[in-house]
Amino acid sequence: MGVVISGDQRALESEQLQGLEVRELGCFRGENLLFQNLSFTVRAGDVVQIEGGNGRGKTTLLRIIGGLGVADEGQVLWNSVPMPRARADFYSQLSWVGHRDGIKDELTAIENLVAAQALSESAREIDYSKVLKSLGLVDRDTIPCRSLSAGQRRRVALARLAVSDAKVWILDEPLTALDVAGREQLQRMMIEHAQSGGMVVYTTHQSLPLDGCKCKSVQL
Repeated sequence: MGVVISGDQRALESEQLQGLEVRELGCFRGENLLFQNLSFTVRAGDVVQIEGGNGRGKTTLLRIIGGLGVADEGQVLWNSVPMPRARADFYSQLSWVGHRDGIKDELTAIENLVAAQALSESAREIDYSKVLKSLGLVDRDTIPCRSLSAGQRRRVALARLAVSDAKVWILDEPLTALDVAGREQLQRMMIEHAQSGGMVVYTTHQSLPLDGCKCKSVQL
């Protein structure tokens, strides 16, 4: 168990690293070891895929990186500052899409995006209908999300990324319930985010080519 870096390989080099650093992380589930001595960095423009079979700890690792779980060994740093001391600053730069869509059923798609933008403290002027249309949600933006299909709800969840100014995207199986068009749109979003200096850490069991990105893989 360890890390395999593909693409632009870097050493853990800088005491002033700008970005995420996972340093000698270890985690157990009961008496079972999920991973140990896990180290890698995520810098501006990096796209990091966490790979491994079911039950190998991919979601657990994402939760630890995102501050929703605690490692048994090692630490996570943001801009060279250890968590939890850096947590407030890190959270202000984080967008998370997990297994659950994280949207309010009683709100419309637009209302969910308004709430997401307010929480992200983004001051950009956003055409919410345009964002939803770009993700294939046409004539569904003003009805309660409880009335949407699983794939449509997933698109609303992913639209939250587009209304946030967060530098770090953590995506746990983001392709769930998406059709081909939805997968292609997510690919474009991830590529554009990385090429504009953002960072992406994600898991998926499906093929997701990200041409033009600085891609790494972490094998559990």
